[in-house]
Amino acid sequence: MLGLVKKIFGDTNDREIKRLMKTVEVINGLEPELKPLTDEQLRDKTGEFRSRLEQGEELDDLLPEAFAVVREASLRTLGKRHYDVQLIGGMVLHEGKIAEMRTGEGKTLVGTLPVYLNALLGKGVHVVTVNEYLAARDSAEMGRIYEFLGMTVGVNLNSLSHHDKQAAYACDVTYGTNNEFGFDYLRDNMVLYKEQMVQRPLYFSVIDEVDSILVDEARTPLIISGQAAKSTDLYYSADRFVKRLTAEEDYVVDIKVRSVNLTEAGVAKAEKTFGIENLYDHANVTLNHHLTQALKAHVIMKRDVDYVVQEEEVIIVDEFTGRLMVGRRYSDGLHQAIEAKEQLKVQNESMTLATITLQNYFRMYRKLSGMTGTAKTEEEELKKIYGLEVVVVPTNRPMIRNDAPDVVYKSVNGKFKAVVEQIVESHKNGQPVLVGTVSIENSERLSDMLKKKGIQHKVLNAKHHAEEAEIVSRAGQHGAVTIATNMAGRGTDIVLGEGVPNLGGLHIIGTERHESRRIDNQLRGRAGRQGDPGSSQFYLSMEDELMRRFGAENIMGMMERIGFEEDQPIESKLITKAIESAQKRVEGNNFDTRKVVLQYDDVMNQQREIIYKQRREVLEHENIKEITLDMIMPVIERIVKAHTPDDQVPEEWDLAAIAEYANSTFLHEGQLTADELWAKEREEIVEHVQSLVKKLYDQREQDMGEETMREFEKVVVLRAVDSKWMDHIDAMEQLRQGIHLRAYGGTDPLREYQFEGFEMFQEMIESIREEVAKYIMKAHVESNLERQAVAEGQAVDPKIEAEGKQPAKAEDKVGRNDPCPCGSGKKFKQCHGK
Repeated sequence: MLGLVKKIFGDTNDREIKRLMKTVEVINGLEPELKPLTDEQLRDKTGEFRSRLEQGEELDDLLPEAFAVVREASLRTLGKRHYDVQLIGGMVLHEGKIAEMRTGEGKTLVGTLPVYLNALLGKGVHVVTVNEYLAARDSAEMGRIYEFLGMTVGVNLNSLSHHDKQAAYACDVTYGTNNEFGFDYLRDNMVLYKEQMVQRPLYFSVIDEVDSILVDEARTPLIISGQAAKSTDLYYSADRFVKRLTAEEDYVVDIKVRSVNLTEAGVAKAEKTFGIENLYDHANVTLNHHLTQALKAHVIMKRDVDYVVQEEEVIIVDEFTGRLMVGRRYSDGLHQAIEAKEQLKVQNESMTLATITLQNYFRMYRKLSGMTGTAKTEEEELKKIYGLEVVVVPTNRPMIRNDAPDVVYKSVNGKFKAVVEQIVESHKNGQPVLVGTVSIENSERLSDMLKKKGIQHKVLNAKHHAEEAEIVSRAGQHGAVTIATNMAGRGTDIVLGEGVPNLGGLHIIGTERHESRRIDNQLRGRAGRQGDPGSSQFYLSMEDELMRRFGAENIMGMMERIGFEEDQPIESKLITKAIESAQKRVEGNNFDTRKVVLQYDDVMNQQREIIYKQRREVLEHENIKEITLDMIMPVIERIVKAHTPDDQVPEEWDLAAIAEYANSTFLHEGQLTADELWAKEREEIVEHVQSLVKKLYDQREQDMGEETMREFEKVVVLRAVDSKWMDHIDAMEQLRQGIHLRAYGGTDPLREYQFEGFEMFQEMIESIREEVAKYIMKAHVESNLERQAVAEGQAVDPKIEAEGKQPAKAEDKVGRNDPCPCGSGKKFKQCHGK
């Protein structure tokens, strides 16, 4: 059926290529006009393009000329002229799509075309690579084109100082790794002053090896972890203190809104007990918070009603259904306060200060594109999650690599013996061999076997990027034998040595099928670049993991019956097809897993965007008086509404509770009485309390001075948002880990997570407003106000995190003679320690 549709309407990919070829002809037609220009005249084209954009022309209008200018600049600086197919790849990227281009087709050079064109807007273009070595290499080499055309180029390395990062991001073009761009985004949303931010709004990103970054690494979140500035001891001290307090005299309770506040007598007792002058001084925020939560734990939260204690753990009870919510924890330190109350071990405070998945980070760019040799197999995922279409760009020269069918052996031992024999045979003829393994263990096993045969070889395992790129680039030389794990040296061209094409080119040996066809295709793609000869073959065994997972028993049984020897192979296209269909099933399962991860993270992402947007507004506005009042006034509305329900007549409203709450949260003790609120409508009560609060607010502003008040508001709001958000991240993670248990009750865990996550977010927003209201209206202010981070954080390498290793502590310094962390292979003092 599909074949018939293609015959009638033509292949979509072919139609795309034909459409883009028309523009290629226009670009080629401009070449004779640009050739006679001097270097300076060619450079002046950048200024001309920018002024035309300012006058209303679109990037698409400039594309043919801009591409032609880049091609000419590349020829003059690097001696490389873009092929027609590279121009097609550049247009695909500019249109916000993925260009699938085979290995050796010059993807790095392709990127210069759309990067230059989009950088003309002055919004900054990010070029993303898989490691820092490639970022530094590409920025240095391709940077020559941009700089020749009058643009600035930066490279964003992990080792850069804050000032150097700002400079790198201010450039027209910035190279860096996916992790570093993501971590900088998170750090920017933790800064205390807008001048500390390094990134500009995310505009256009070109991702090299896009499948590796958007698919393979998509499941691992980026995490900024740190020690929260809280101690578990404080929970126990707060707990001991509140046990000695007396209701009404030391604190007032409001059951309807589930709040409890210290009276002036209670505040005085706290100040005496903890040896402080003013509980509402900004320096005592943490203590005040602990006392409030300890009070709430004792007075509001009832054992066997709100929670139960089972096996030394506090488990929340759902107030509507009465079921136990295993895995869920109260946020904002309340859970720890209950643990202290029940004399249990207080669990450590949240260590996650900020987190985001790469999926959600890259979806924030206004325009996203990428290039790789292998994306078609993941097209469905790239389209559904990122809205990215894949266009397969034709090769510059026909591909003549010979891909032989898989050879299957009964045992792993038989397989490796056959691989070694094949290497020995090819080596004898001088044909270079590149062997791909799925693990370091297998690469070392093969290396030992080759040593016994006296075959000289190199072993790479994706640990030292700069050194490995150098070795991989020589893998096509006469007689070379290179063993590499799948990712080692990725992004490096393998050029064939003299006479090697006559020997059949580079021979690729795969020692195991990966669960993704794409990774196998990447290995194959190392040979046969730019029309070079080459060959590839996979050697498998019935004991390989993929074979065991998908029905190897039947074939194994057949081999046993026929009496196959260990080193006797089956070479069959039928088996190759069966393996590919198994791989398709695994790919489908993996896609489903990533999709579910994303669906859960989307809930958090919506919340993250709201919080970060609000935080940015606070940082960017000099005057946040309106923002502050907009946070205080809804607290009054909520309290009044809670005590004036629609199902009660006004005579039954609890006006005393409103007055008590207002006095303890916003006003002076006894300032508002229930009598003042008598005979008023609900809206009138709200207006009356709000007018009193506004009047006191204005008085505080006058006493404090406008400048001090504005800075004080920022200090209070930033601290409230950061501390509550950090606790919320932890609470959401606890919820997500326990939510799958809900499936046993016949409910959809994702829907439950969305619903409960939304409720928790609403609670957090109310909690932020309440804290801001209390501190703005009650806190004692010193003149030397200073914004302080809620906790000190550090980026956790997601790969280390995934392997379950502990991240290096912030105080771990790199020794001057230690290897440089950037992976260059040089000593730190000779590299980034200069």
